[in-house]
Amino acid sequence: MKLIEVTIYIVKMRMKNPFVTSFGAVQDKPVLVIQAKDESGVIGWGEGVAFEAPSYTEETAKTSLHMLEDFLIPMLLQRELTHPDEVSELFKPIRRNNMAKAAIEGAVWDIYAKLINRPLSEAIGGTRKKVEIGISVGLQPTDEELFQIIEDYIAQGYKRVKVKIKPGRDIELIQTIRSRFGNLPLMADANSAYTLADLPLLKALDEFNLLMIEQPLAHDDLVEHALLQKELSTPICLDESITSIEDMKRAVMLGSCQVVNLKVARVGGITETKRIHDYGVKHGISIWCGGMLEAGIGRAQAVAVASLSGFTLPGDTAASSRYWDEDIIDPEVKVENGLISISDKPGLGYTVKQSFIEQIAERKIVLA
Repeated sequence: MKLIEVTIYIVKMRMKNPFVTSFGAVQDKPVLVIQAKDESGVIGWGEGVAFEAPSYTEETAKTSLHMLEDFLIPMLLQRELTHPDEVSELFKPIRRNNMAKAAIEGAVWDIYAKLINRPLSEAIGGTRKKVEIGISVGLQPTDEELFQIIEDYIAQGYKRVKVKIKPGRDIELIQTIRSRFGNLPLMADANSAYTLADLPLLKALDEFNLLMIEQPLAHDDLVEHALLQKELSTPICLDESITSIEDMKRAVMLGSCQVVNLKVARVGGITETKRIHDYGVKHGISIWCGGMLEAGIGRAQAVAVASLSGFTLPGDTAASSRYWDEDIIDPEVKVENGLISISDKPGLGYTVKQSFIEQIAERKIVLA
């Protein structure tokens, strides 16, 4: 396998509704669509999912583009590869920039799966044919609007609900959801909005029988999460704190969490995702597949990854129609009764709508 040409499409996609967290609101989502061509003519697709602002991680869409164009793609062009796992090894001299790394590595995995004529899910070792899906609901202007959205998604069969919380929108909100929706599988996502000074408030969440509380403390912390987990009966789920297999090992050693939200882009690609997954399974950590407001290519990759045996909790990979009037793949990702079926077609398993991407792209860059 040898890449001879890579095209980067710079796209901005408008979400149906703003997605609001403690970081702020997102409605116009930047997307870097990566099209890689192998010497045999096979095309693979990847997606860069970084946001415009460095709020979730230090990366942005612009920094990802810089890394891809000036460093990562030149490192891969004309290089012989026998397996996609080699990509992460080649990228080791480049520190961090995980979302940029994942974007091009995803295209290599797509090519590889097509070359061996297997679905991406099988190529990475997945075994499931269907994956359970939950829904992540951002903060809404009013609680009643939030409750209506939750009600709608329960009716559609989603298997669990994640709600965003932040100081001032937490205990009372969760209490009301519990009283209104009974035993709904429910989790709260804090996006690093709290500190250990908020221990009494966080302990108060224990009474609501949450599946987990996600990333309550600092985005790069493991030590204080370990202290907090000892005080809570609610499992802590780490998101931003886990960016590599090394982070995962430290979290297990310290007892920082019981659950990990594993996102391909955050950890640098599918190969690192597999490493973290395998380590988590070995050490009894529950794992689920998070979302980054991906367009269709990233969404298809997430579905494939969620087919791995250790993904035992419903993920956040909602239907394409949850976010977009029109997605960049055909067919769109669909959820039926809270389940997404794994494609049995080679590679991603979806047709990328190149003509549509060409139409909406603000710019494209061809590297050869």
